[in-house]
Amino acid sequence: MERVSGLLSWTLSSVLWLSGFSERGAARQPGIMEEKALEIYDLIRTIRDPEKPNTLEELEVVTESCVEVQEINEEDYLVIIKFTPTVPHCSLATLIGLCLRVKLQRCLPFKHKLEIYISEGTHSTEEDINKQINDKERVAAAMENPNLREIVEQCVLEPD
Repeated sequence: MERVSGLLSWTLSSVLWLSGFSERGAARQPGIMEEKALEIYDLIRTIRDPEKPNTLEELEVVTESCVEVQEINEEDYLVIIKFTPTVPHCSLATLIGLCLRVKLQRCLPFKHKLEIYISEGTHSTEEDINKQINDKERVAAAMENPNLREIVEQCVLEPD
């Protein structure tokens, strides 16, 4: 009888875990989101600053903690990036946001919705810039400009 009870308990626990209703399933979920966030960070950390010879990681414009991933459903994820410009009046913050968007749109291997923001309180016009870098039409128009596109391409180019 004890063996049957143990088997039944194991079976029920496995079914709950596989369906995501148990704590084991819940504990597994943050690990997957954390793994995806690190994967995203690995993609964006090597983006070059438009003005300096440094990467966004070296300038601490992006850090591991600036990437958040949330599950929308089984196949779709919400990716939120909050970057910090080097100075509160950085004239290239919009361009940095554009580089982040272009790199992730090209390289992310899973379906996603992407939101990119300037970290709150770190830029004098953060609200306006946030609107620009999250507006698909503005992003598309920016990428039609050959000079701007060339700068973005140089910034997102993978180092050798």
